[in-house]
Amino acid sequence: MFLRLLRWFDDRVGGARFGRQALDRIFPDHWSFMLGEVALYCFISLVATGTYLTFFFEPSVREVTYDGSYAPLQGVEMSAAYRSALDISFEHRAGLVMRQMHHWSALVFLASMTVHLGRVFFTGAYRRPRELNWLIGVTLLVSSIANGFLGYSLLDDLLSGTGLRVAYAITLSIPLLGPDLAFGLFGGEFPAESIIPRFYTLHVLILPAVIAVLLGAHLALVWRQKHTQFPGPGRTEDNIVGSRLWPAYAAKSAGLFFIVLAVLAGLGGLAQINPIWVYGPFRSGLAVTAVSSASQPDWYMGWLDGALRLWPGWEPTVGGYSVPNPFLPAVVLPGLFFTLLYLWPFLEARFTRDRRPHNLLDRARDAPTRAGIGAAVVAVYGVLFLAGSNDVTAGALNIAPERLTTLYRVLVFVAPAVAFGLTRRICRELGRRPVRPVAGMPTHTIVRTATGGYETVPDPESASAASSSSSGGEL
Repeated sequence: MFLRLLRWFDDRVGGARFGRQALDRIFPDHWSFMLGEVALYCFISLVATGTYLTFFFEPSVREVTYDGSYAPLQGVEMSAAYRSALDISFEHRAGLVMRQMHHWSALVFLASMTVHLGRVFFTGAYRRPRELNWLIGVTLLVSSIANGFLGYSLLDDLLSGTGLRVAYAITLSIPLLGPDLAFGLFGGEFPAESIIPRFYTLHVLILPAVIAVLLGAHLALVWRQKHTQFPGPGRTEDNIVGSRLWPAYAAKSAGLFFIVLAVLAGLGGLAQINPIWVYGPFRSGLAVTAVSSASQPDWYMGWLDGALRLWPGWEPTVGGYSVPNPFLPAVVLPGLFFTLLYLWPFLEARFTRDRRPHNLLDRARDAPTRAGIGAAVVAVYGVLFLAGSNDVTAGALNIAPERLTTLYRVLVFVAPAVAFGLTRRICRELGRRPVRPVAGMPTHTIVRTATGGYETVPDPESASAASSSSSGGEL
């Protein structure tokens, strides 16, 4: 009966042929291609844990008096949003695990996306015909950063409230448009009563839908355009060498899914993060004096905090208008970076005059200038990230924060220049030599003989790859 029902649907929908073709699809086996899947599984964890949290979180700035189980805050006036976050942490079953798992999922989600984008950049996977997927990926990264910031801003604790105040000041710093943009985004002068409800709608409804659509479009284009692969024996621009979707790749992907969920669950249960009960509620009148010097944003906003700390106290006048201090480091710098990131595939194609379709990836040594530029960007943002915790580092090293800030201001120019020159030099030297990365150990397949016994047969592809690598030397 069940098979007849399936045949009935297949006669009208025609899904059997598509299903057979899909299950026979080949995917490359390199580990770096799994980074995108890690991001996808983190997004699934975010949706699942976020759905749980929405049942208990109250997105309101209504003033209440805390009378919960956390004794140090009993009798303290706070917003309903902050109290509901405390209740999730202390009153509701598995609430703290879910809240911390949600936070860790967001951090790993953005980290895996960033590393995935770096892999795509350094290997040239954005070249024709994949420029559109690069644009989608960058938009996905920007949307996820924005949603992550909105997420930890909802709790209305002292740390998140201070971050909102900084974001409000950055928005106000935009010449001409700043006041209107700040009023529209924050619902009035900070702190307005509509901030948390407005950000809650963006965080749980609008931006997740945007991210889900972008993820779907990204995966659809990967499916339509086929996957890239690294050069190797038997690999050309016109084929793909790897595992079939079913059962090999599906089993590997399912295993990774459960590993990612297990790691996130372990972090949520064992690694404390964002202990809002320690920070206390946000109070706008005390924000300047009450924030401790060790306050740090999440890692994906650390570079922006560092840029604000390193920027001198300049406020130039242009066309009769005074440009506020935060505008250049917090608006212009990120704007230039992401604009160049969007345009990079087209800029590279123009300067290299290479508009051919590419399905085989580059190694870093194959494009020394690109590798040098990527290393320089990593160096710049690494210095800015470290500068975002200059007060903590100065305290740990027992030196004056001003001296450390001066050092970072020098490094932000010296480090990228050194990284660019050194990386390009190394890549050029490697490109001149016949040295290639060491291939994996030869693999074997266990087969059953006609007599019922078992024997191991060397895998021809892995054996040939190992022999070709050893003949060229080791790196």
